[in-house]
Amino acid sequence: MPLAPRLRPVVWLGNRAGRDDLAVPMAMRRAQAARLSGLGKRLVMRAEPAPARVHHRTVPVDGGRILVRLYHPHGTGPFPLFVFLHGGGWCLGTLDERDDRCAAIVAGAGCVVASVDYRMAPENQYPTPPEDCYAALCWLVDHAEEFGVDPARVAIGGESAGANLAAVACLMARDRGGPALCHQWLDVPGVDLTCSQSGFRDVDDGYLLDRAVIDDFLEHYLPSPEVVREPYCSPLFGDLHDLPPAWIMSAEYDKLRGDAEAYADALRAAGVPATHVRLDGGIHAGFAFTRVWPRARTYQAEAIAALAAAFAAA
Repeated sequence: MPLAPRLRPVVWLGNRAGRDDLAVPMAMRRAQAARLSGLGKRLVMRAEPAPARVHHRTVPVDGGRILVRLYHPHGTGPFPLFVFLHGGGWCLGTLDERDDRCAAIVAGAGCVVASVDYRMAPENQYPTPPEDCYAALCWLVDHAEEFGVDPARVAIGGESAGANLAAVACLMARDRGGPALCHQWLDVPGVDLTCSQSGFRDVDDGYLLDRAVIDDFLEHYLPSPEVVREPYCSPLFGDLHDLPPAWIMSAEYDKLRGDAEAYADALRAAGVPATHVRLDGGIHAGFAFTRVWPRARTYQAEAIAALAAAFAAA
């Protein structure tokens, strides 16, 4: 179907502002992205009810410490836990840009949400980001009692690069005898970093995630081309048996849409229940535009309901 009418002004403004200047150092691009994200939150994202409490903890990881922001629901626990991983091509993104989404998940699923500030490339290339996320997951489950969390009801998810990291964390948890996960929620995931899936052929540039930008992110993230088919880099190439049930979303005008479709198919082939939802008329980040696009609001409610159902069944 055509691009959703409510998204056309967003795409037009983004294209008129010009593509990312890939010659700008990543630190400056992070600052620019953070400013735009702050503006975007006010313009395109709906404010959500405040959690009962928000606080931060530092988590030890190999070679340092990272920050985790915890959002707590109202009521008395123990509560389920959802570990959330932001997107941004493994190079950009902040905890702040998804405050409202995390708040919506807390309210809708009645869970504690832990948003992980994993270290990013190019300063910290693969495999540091997925190892950080897995370390944070393990630490949170080990400290479940402290946070009023039920360690038998734990799920993980993320957006774009964060969805890649969430999928990898599921593989690590299975391979390493880590926390038992009841659900993985993957929005617009990049799971084949060879960029071989259909979206790269079928979706044109001009929808706010161009091929040059993706290639630039990958150049910063990957220490060498040889690692690209490793399962902890591109989970589509891994053994997908015995993973948690998956909720996966793609968007019609997104170069990563084929990744989502292929991963859902591969999980099902491995005997893992997988639901794939495609947002027709949508763009890569359109699911977050809950203020301006009714389908984004509906989708968010559907995905949160699926998470709540997974917790109830665990």
